[in-house]
Amino acid sequence: QVQLVESGGGLVQPGGSLRLSCAASGSIQGIQGINTMAWYRQAPGKGRDLVAKIPINIDGITQYADSVRGRFIIARDNHKDTVTVFLLMDRLKPEDTAVYYCNAIGWTDRYLEVWGQGTLVTVSS
Repeated sequence: QVQLVESGGGLVQPGGSLRLSCAASGSIQGIQGINTMAWYRQAPGKGRDLVAKIPINIDGITQYADSVRGRFIIARDNHKDTVTVFLLMDRLKPEDTAVYYCNAIGWTDRYLEVWGQGTLVTVSS
């Protein structure tokens, strides 16, 4: 019902900026059933951790991991049959190096949870 495609990863120097995008597409029912989208990240040898999340199609607030608050911004652009979520990353640090995954959850006629394929962000000089 819903597919997620991420883009925007790459190599950046410490202190630099990067923008990730996650485009959700699929059935109108699926898109309108999404109620939250989020970015997670997984560093080498570690688990997958929440970076930021944003409500979609419902009231709510954005949330950030303590490690990124004040440096990252999550934003959305949603329409009837598409949703794009952005992660604007500033003042990047080497410890931000990870594969970043987009996630969408919600309800249609059943519980909906979808993951993107991931995009690698490397912060290094």
